[in-house]
Amino acid sequence: MRSVELTRRAVLAGLGAGAAALTLPSLGGSPAVTSSARIIDVHAHYYPPALKALALPTPMNAWTLERHMEEMDKAGVARSMLSLTTPGITQAGSQGRSLLRASNEYAARLCSDHPGRFGFFTCVQLDDLDGSLKEIEYGFDVLKAHGVGLFTSYSNRWLGDSYFDPVFSELERRKAVAYIHPTAPACCSRLIPELPDTLIEYGTDTTRAIASYVYRGAARRFPNVKMIWSHSGGTMPFLVERFDGADRSEGAKAQAPEGFRVTAGKFFYDIAQSSNPVASGALRRVIPVSQIVFGSDYPFRTPAEHVGALEAGAVFTRPELQDLYRGNLLRLWPALLT
Repeated sequence: MRSVELTRRAVLAGLGAGAAALTLPSLGGSPAVTSSARIIDVHAHYYPPALKALALPTPMNAWTLERHMEEMDKAGVARSMLSLTTPGITQAGSQGRSLLRASNEYAARLCSDHPGRFGFFTCVQLDDLDGSLKEIEYGFDVLKAHGVGLFTSYSNRWLGDSYFDPVFSELERRKAVAYIHPTAPACCSRLIPELPDTLIEYGTDTTRAIASYVYRGAARRFPNVKMIWSHSGGTMPFLVERFDGADRSEGAKAQAPEGFRVTAGKFFYDIAQSSNPVASGALRRVIPVSQIVFGSDYPFRTPAEHVGALEAGAVFTRPELQDLYRGNLLRLWPALLT
């Protein structure tokens, strides 16, 4: 059996070489909105010089600021919220901290050099709790980050684990926005060797992290941390009936007294890689439309592809689309107006 070749490296092969384009087809045709929509893209990645200098074998080496801004303009994206994609910074110790600092400073410089076009999530590495707290302080107080970027799991710990409470306590104090990107956890990487982890594990790990955050009581302990989950919550909408059943247990009632649906309905979810009517339709049946926001997963997909799919899918009304494109985020995040 042939190995599936839909890997991030294959998807981005040739990106940045003149007029080269992503190989994935559009799911919804050309977008029907103009720049007047002023979309905010909450799920967009960048690659700083400090990481590019390492010459790691990643498709993100092809990322360029110029191409990123061209794709924003094509879809009417007014602002991209920048984050590092998986695996983030994997180096340990002082090297890892230095790379984090350089990456976050580069993102802040892009925001300064292009006023209003970019925001950013300061990246931290939660395996290093002390370093994370220092980087959060520097990111928010010095670099003026709009939020913090986290991953769904770290060394087989998911975000509801009490190990991470010192970081979430600080985010609670700041009433911070936390953007959560999926990863393949140590337990479950390349279980099917022919398939990249992006196909199954990213959606699954997002669901694990949401369940961990709800059922281990983190959502109850840190009610003022504003969570944004990627990819329409992964497999969560499909599994919601099972979570309804889990709510009957005494342990679930203690940790999530309002139940899974109510608790999960207070989080935010982007539609990156899930703008098709099957995925977005499932999400809106579980989560209030007020909690759904726009994401593209650029450069692995383009904003125009997602706008086209949303417009063609007819899952959302025109006023709901305008809220998804911009309004919901501005209610969450008035600072984006500045």
